[in-house]
Amino acid sequence: MTAAAFPDRSTMTTTRIHPSSDTTRPPLLPHRSGGSASSSPAAAAALRFTVWKRSSMGFQGTDGFSVYDAAGALAFRLDNYSRRPKLFAGELLLMDSQGAPLLALRPQIFSMHDQWNCYKPSEESQGKRTISHQLFSMRKCSVLQKGHEAEVSMSGCSTASGHTGQGPSFLVEGCFRRRNCKIRDSAGEEVARIMRKKAETASDSLTLGDDVFSLVVEPNVDCAMIMAFVVILDRICWNPYTPMICSL
Repeated sequence: MTAAAFPDRSTMTTTRIHPSSDTTRPPLLPHRSGGSASSSPAAAAALRFTVWKRSSMGFQGTDGFSVYDAAGALAFRLDNYSRRPKLFAGELLLMDSQGAPLLALRPQIFSMHDQWNCYKPSEESQGKRTISHQLFSMRKCSVLQKGHEAEVSMSGCSTASGHTGQGPSFLVEGCFRRRNCKIRDSAGEEVARIMRKKAETASDSLTLGDDVFSLVVEPNVDCAMIMAFVVILDRICWNPYTPMICSL
């Protein structure tokens, strides 16, 4: 892995994830909107991110995420300094490039399917998250659901126990550990894709290690929500984690 694959933090500038003149971040979108949005050339292009499994704080040996947009600017970050058992995991905060909290992620302690819940990161609800603050829940799929790794139920679509009555809002198919999976909505449309990242050299291309991968988000899909899915997938598709600067 060469230094050229990532931007120099000393020259890195921040950028907005949602290309809009509106300074208010849009709400989570359970589905892509149709017709009129896709007809706009500016809205047609998917957004591409490079996800680096390393804390943006830059300390070697820390576990977290740094997410860069196509221009090389820091887009999202998650700083977590230990990978403790679920009972002691506590809350994870997905933040924007400047450290402002976007989404709060918590494991559901008593869950047969390793469920995590996502909440609004408001200060008044911190420490006492309730179902009224919940935005979505994500859990492992049953072993009977071959080819599907995890499912997501948006708020109002799941019971307190995590079981859905109308089916999941999103399904993750493929293998996250291999960095080869797709996220589909309830209609079966692809809303995001996770894949191995290649680094182009003068004479060849190299496939990078699991700690660096690509995330492609389709138009009109909330990027913060998809990144929250990625963080939870990293927890429920658990592998023993050895912090590294980067690997090939």
